[in-house]
Amino acid sequence: MSDHLDSLREAARLSPENVPLLEIFAKACAEEFLLQEARESYQKILAVDGGHLGALLGMAKISWQEGNTSEAVVRAESILAKHGECAEAWLLMSRLEFVEGKTDAARDHYKRARQLNPELKDEALEKDLASKGTIQKDAASVTQEAVPAQNSETGEEDRPRLQAPSLEAKADFLTDVERPEISFSEVGGMDGVKEEIRMKIIYPLRNAELFKQYGKKAGGGVLLYGPPGCGKTLLSRATAGEVKATFINIGIHQVLDMWLGNSEKNLHSIFELARKNAPTILFFDEVDALAADRANMKLSAGRNVINQFLAEMDGANGVNDGVLVIGATNAPWQVDAAFRRPGRFDRVIFVPPPDEVARTAIIEILAQGKPMQKLDARALAKKTKDFSGADLKGVFDIASEEKLAVAMRENRLIHITTDDLIRAAKKVQPSCQAWFENAKNYAIYANQSGFYNDVLSFLGIKK
Repeated sequence: MSDHLDSLREAARLSPENVPLLEIFAKACAEEFLLQEARESYQKILAVDGGHLGALLGMAKISWQEGNTSEAVVRAESILAKHGECAEAWLLMSRLEFVEGKTDAARDHYKRARQLNPELKDEALEKDLASKGTIQKDAASVTQEAVPAQNSETGEEDRPRLQAPSLEAKADFLTDVERPEISFSEVGGMDGVKEEIRMKIIYPLRNAELFKQYGKKAGGGVLLYGPPGCGKTLLSRATAGEVKATFINIGIHQVLDMWLGNSEKNLHSIFELARKNAPTILFFDEVDALAADRANMKLSAGRNVINQFLAEMDGANGVNDGVLVIGATNAPWQVDAAFRRPGRFDRVIFVPPPDEVARTAIIEILAQGKPMQKLDARALAKKTKDFSGADLKGVFDIASEEKLAVAMRENRLIHITTDDLIRAAKKVQPSCQAWFENAKNYAIYANQSGFYNDVLSFLGIKK
């Protein structure tokens, strides 16, 4: 991480007004707990753009990390006064309120953050908020029962102890076992990505004996990365459907546990479940949360979880034949380099926003089952450059809601036209642009291994 940080530091020095680069450097410093450098970088951003939301939020987080809760609250409140729709600011306020013991306010602020951005989650905070009453009750009962009472036989004090919940009671992930019915035909475009997946996953599973003769086995790991909303989850589920494999979708809340050692046990149980149901595709969304760079957590219990994850992928705790691990991330720069070693996530696939041909295919799929009239998918695709699959779904949602409102007033079916969709597209901002602003700087200044060559190629940048 030090080499990476040094590269960013030098790049920021040479480009003192490159706001996206300064923000990346500030975040990297904050992750390394170089808080003063992070603060200075955010201040440089604010000198260029005094209202930069990312820098204002970064300064508030730095204050929080430094332990200056009052300053952090003031900064967060100032942000919310001008940007009431900033979900991250509401999340920060929730954390601050919880630390100050204001559980009800923290819970309300967390709900507000999730309403504004359903994808914004803090698993640890959720658990703290959910268990606060129970923990307090348990603590109170322990206090009452903990009055020193001597055991009549040993003469020693009996001391009540809180017990961790049994792992048998924590089999939440079992509900996520499925055999998807969808296939690649229901995923618009992305032919290049599909072919890479076929070579790494589908062909080995379908022709296991042939691949074995070449020293290849079915299984291993694939890391999908790219901007959000471009179909990484859908691709993974469709891959399982193509080969009739079991699909297990894992969220970080199904792994992480407040009790020491249980997170590692949960992870092992998940891999055991996958092994018993092979062929299995084990899908970890937002895998960077479970596979983060260990250099950022020198004294954290999270290092043990990462080490357990690596051991499970290596097959140290069981035979992984027929188990394919797919990780998806929007932040590949946060994934520990050890995961990219051969035998782990040894195939890294960039999932870009759909091109015009792919957008046309996605639009045709999204239109299915809706009251369309004279759909011109190509015309809409031309008007939605840089839109992700999720953005296109948003276009259909807006157009459908508008037509539904009219249909309810007139009590008759109102068809959706191409013109309706084009008008709706003007109300949707492409969500990928911010991601590429960050990724471009990593691709240019922190690409010593060529990891981001696909990003450079997509952006048309030669280096």
